[in-house]
Amino acid sequence: MIRLGSSTARGRIRRSTVRRRTSAALALGTALALSVTACGDDGSGAAGDKGAEGSGKGEITFWDNNGGVRTEVWKKIIKDFERKNPDIQVKYVGIPAESVQSKYDTAIQGGGLPDVGGVGMAMLSGISAQGALEPLDKRLKGSSLQGKLNTGMVDSVRASGDGKRLYTVPTSANNGTLWYRTDMFKAAGLDAPTTWPKFYKAAKELTDKSKNTFGYTIRGGEGSIAQALDAMYGQSGITSFWNGDKTTVNDPKNVKALEKYVGLFKRTTPSADVNNDFKKMVAQWDSGRIGMLSHNLGSYQDHVKALGKDKFRGIPNPTLADGTRVQVSNPVDGLGLFKSSKNKAAAWKFIEFAVSHEANSRWNESAGAIPSNTEAAKDEWVQQAEPTKLAAQALNDGSIKIVQLPYHLPDWNTISKADNEPNLQKVMLGKMTAKQFLDTLAEQLNKAQAEWKEQRG
Repeated sequence: MIRLGSSTARGRIRRSTVRRRTSAALALGTALALSVTACGDDGSGAAGDKGAEGSGKGEITFWDNNGGVRTEVWKKIIKDFERKNPDIQVKYVGIPAESVQSKYDTAIQGGGLPDVGGVGMAMLSGISAQGALEPLDKRLKGSSLQGKLNTGMVDSVRASGDGKRLYTVPTSANNGTLWYRTDMFKAAGLDAPTTWPKFYKAAKELTDKSKNTFGYTIRGGEGSIAQALDAMYGQSGITSFWNGDKTTVNDPKNVKALEKYVGLFKRTTPSADVNNDFKKMVAQWDSGRIGMLSHNLGSYQDHVKALGKDKFRGIPNPTLADGTRVQVSNPVDGLGLFKSSKNKAAAWKFIEFAVSHEANSRWNESAGAIPSNTEAAKDEWVQQAEPTKLAAQALNDGSIKIVQLPYHLPDWNTISKADNEPNLQKVMLGKMTAKQFLDTLAEQLNKAQAEWKEQRG
């Protein structure tokens, strides 16, 4: 395992991670850099600051890693927390999901980290490797949350850090979901897209460009890599991301699967998809002229508001013809306590409250996600929200074969975003082949895996 106690190892990790991320951070532009600087005093310090336990009173800063999308529910939770803890004030800072990685990286190096922040598994290894997060095992033991967290989520978070310590308290789990318009399928006489052959048939038959209707919307903008990987492994049936120390992403079966999937672009999808992130993609589907959308449980409420409950369904990703369902792992989201916090006692109180039964249930209901609090997972809304219920059942009954993405690699988030999203767009536009794209991705992943193993000693 990575020896975070070793200054030499920690330095190697930090230098390697920062070196790879510098270009990505700069690419966000001067405007973002200035906004980060302006917010520098909102937090507590830089990664090297050991912080303090504090009085357990006063103001703490919380960074929401999905600002704008989950702002409303977080403000309700904060209001309830402050009512029960009148001596603590929570300063909410909403950060859009697409820029949160850069925001954390900048604050780790230059100061301004919050007391508490949302940290998904895709970012966890890189942030914890830089010494920015406080281990939470001792705080969790004996707390009101002990024995009330989903053990699978806890294990996933622990494995995504250094494999030993718990650096975030999990709040939710997501799952890849295929959303489809039941009214459009019924009108066209199509079966539900429960298998990949049925999916491709529906994508073709629901497309009528003369009427500006399409069978599918594909994600080509920010966040596109994980979705493409989900489609690849789902079709190839390969169940492991690694074969020894070499990745399977460029296996010939995955190359063929990506070629078929990307081949949908502009044939059965809108041409705007090449630049669409999840917000634009979801809004486009909710407009009502597209048959299918691959996203996750988090967009459920958006669909309900736009379409009503009777015009769509959300099901686990399609199976192969033989019934085998393979999906890539979706990251567990969580709350981290930053080591530089000057008021760790108050920050922990907030985390403990936010993951308690009532608050955790409220947050996950708004997102349609699977609660980490085992009491919240039994609430009635989970049974009534069919997509969440089906996803939870599939994850728990073992019917899905999960390909674990390499969240343990500090460079995973950079490789899967800044380094390769532009290349996937080139594939969609015919400027790069699927094989060239996957060979490039594989080379970067194999190198990152080798560095990670070396750093572990």
